[in-house]
Formats: sequence, C-alpha cells, structure tokens
Amino acid sequence: MDRTSDRTAQDGPPHLEVSAVSLSAAVLLAAGSSSPSPSPTPSDPTVPSLREAHESATNAAGWVEENWSTWLAIGLRVLLIVAIAVVLRAVVRRAITKLIERMNRTSGSSTGTALSGLLVNAERRRQRSEAIGSVLRSVASFLILGTAALMVLGTFQINLAPLLASAGVAGVAIGFGARNLVTDFLSGVFMILEDQYGVGDSIDAGVASGEVIEVGLRVTKLRGAEGEIWYVRNGEVKRIGNLSQGWSTAGVDVTVRSDEDLDKVKETLAAVGERMSKEEPWNEMLWGPIETLGLDSVLLDSMVVRVSAKTMPGKSLTVERELRWRIKRAFDAAGIAIVGGATVPLEGAPAAADPAAGVAAPSAYASASSPQSLAASPIPPPSTSK
Repeated sequence: MDRTSDRTAQDGPPHLEVSAVSLSAAVLLAAGSSSPSPSPTPSDPTVPSLREAHESATNAAGWVEENWSTWLAIGLRVLLIVAIAVVLRAVVRRAITKLIERMNRTSGSSTGTALSGLLVNAERRRQRSEAIGSVLRSVASFLILGTAALMVLGTFQINLAPLLASAGVAGVAIGFGARNLVTDFLSGVFMILEDQYGVGDSIDAGVASGEVIEVGLRVTKLRGAEGEIWYVRNGEVKRIGNLSQGWSTAGVDVTVRSDEDLDKVKETLAAVGERMSKEEPWNEMLWGPIETLGLDSVLLDSMVVRVSAKTMPGKSLTVERELRWRIKRAFDAAGIAIVGGATVPLEGAPAAADPAAGVAAPSAYASASSPQSLAASPIPPPSTSK
C-alpha cells in the first residue's frame, strides 16, 4: 500500500504523461519530421505554424519598437502646429474685433462741426466697420489655416514643390480668366472702405441711377425711378454721384413778367418760405431757411427769380414740388402772374406785324400761267348766290 502510493507520487498522474507525449509529437511533426506530408490542395486554407506566427509577432513588435519614437514625434509636431494655428487665429480675430469696436467708439465720441455731423452717420459707419472686420477675419483665417495645412503636409515628408507649382499655375490661369471678377471684388472692398454709398442712398453710378437696396463685394443692386432693379458690377462703375450724403438742395425757378414789382415778389416768396418752415412735416425736411437768391436771368418780357433751401438727403424733389404749389397759390392771391414757355405779349404793346408783309411782290416779267404763279395767286372768295 505504501509502495504503490510512493510510486504514484514520484511518477505523477498517468493522464499528464500522455498529454506531454502527445504535445511533443505534435511539435516534432510541425517542426518537420522525416515522414512526408500530403501536399495541400488549392481549396484547403494554409494554416501558419506556431513558429511562423511567433516570428511574425516578433517582427511586428520589433518594427513598432523601432518606429514608435518617429510616430510620436510626428504626432506631437502635428498637434503643436494645429494648436499654434488655432491659438493664432483666435488671437488675430479677437484683435480685429477689438480694432473695429475701437473705431466705432472713436467715431461715436468724436465731436466736430455741424457739417461733419451731417456727413457722418453712426449706424452706417458701424455697418461699414462690421463689413470690413468680416472681410479681414476671413482673410486672416484663410492665411493662417492654409499655412498650417502646408506645414502639416511637410511634416509627413510630402514633397510640396509639385503642389505649390500646380497651385501657382492654376492661380495664374484663374487670374487671367477671372480678372473681371477680381476687379469687381477689389472695387467692392475699396468702396466699403471709403464709404462711397450705402443701403438707402440715392446714387448716380453712370451706367444706372436709383436707390441702393443691396451692397455686395461684387455687385450693387439699385432700384430705379420706375421700379426696375439694376445689377451694377462694382468694377464697371467709373464715377459715383451720391445724392443722399450730407444734405440736398431744393431749387425752384419762378418766372414772372419783367414789369412786376421785385419787392412785392420777394416779400411774397419770403412769406411762403416762413410759413412752410413752421409746418409739419416740412420743418423736419428743411435743414435751412428758404432763401430768395435773387434774379437768375432777365429777359425782354420776363425775369427768373431763384429760390433755394437745404433739405434732408433725398427729400429735395418733395420740397420742390410743395414749394412750387405754395408759390403759385401765393402769387395768385397777390395778383402776380407767372409766365413761362411761349412769349407773353405785354399790355399796350403793338400787335405783331403780318409775316407776309415783307415778301416782295411778283416780278412783272414772271409768267402768270406758270405753276409757281398759279400756286402763289390768292384764292378767290366763294361767290354768294342771291
């Protein structure tokens, strides 16, 4: 009993010995025993051996161990470039925003003459500053992010020379093909910088005139007097006449007879202007007194008196129409005749002579039966039957 137990303890369990023997046999067979193995058919998958799998894993681990430092350096470099680009973009955009806000505060707090107050519109200046800030921020973002993208590509050992050369050739081709587009864009940028006109202004752009309803970097939209919409390219505009900046001038020419009393005419016009300046809404549209400038011209049978006033921008035509209406009613009440167009004969003047009186009589040598003489002979009056 004791010997059997001792032998069992020394030799170990029998199933462990069988497992070890079978494992050794499998390893020897995998290592390539002298016994031939059947050739695998194309349909049977090739199963890698344990030694091949171990060697592949060892090679992969060695390759990773050799290159992990390079990968880490490239990753850190890319991360650093992206972080610097993001921070620089945020700083530049914030600086541009602060600059625009400072420009708005400076323009709002600056004091000047009445003329500068009329020419400067705080809301339009703010809109123009915001538009300029938006363009500057977009350009800064494009430059910073584009440079960062090129640096990242260079970090991956990508040759940028062909890319830059292709981009340069494409840029030259696009520049020649779209030169009108570039001209329109640059003209729009300078138009915004110089505040030549804005939405709501009445302008004369040469090629078209009307009220500005939209301002873009490439095209400006105008609404004409008859309701039509004009699309004007900024690069095609050679001159701009802004009728809405500062003030407008309302001018009315009053034509009266040459024998009218000038003092009476002047007093009547002054009364009309004073009464109109005190009534609404004309007291808001008029930015100055209605003045009688004097005689604009003196003719044989008439004379022209000039009346002028400074008005709100874009309200000159409205003031002129109302002023003509009031002047006509006031002159009718005062007995002052307004003339114009055809020449008005003066009272007591002789009647105009017959224009045919200066025509010479027919020559005695002329043929009385010629077609010319027959055409020039007077038509006999019709005979009256008794």
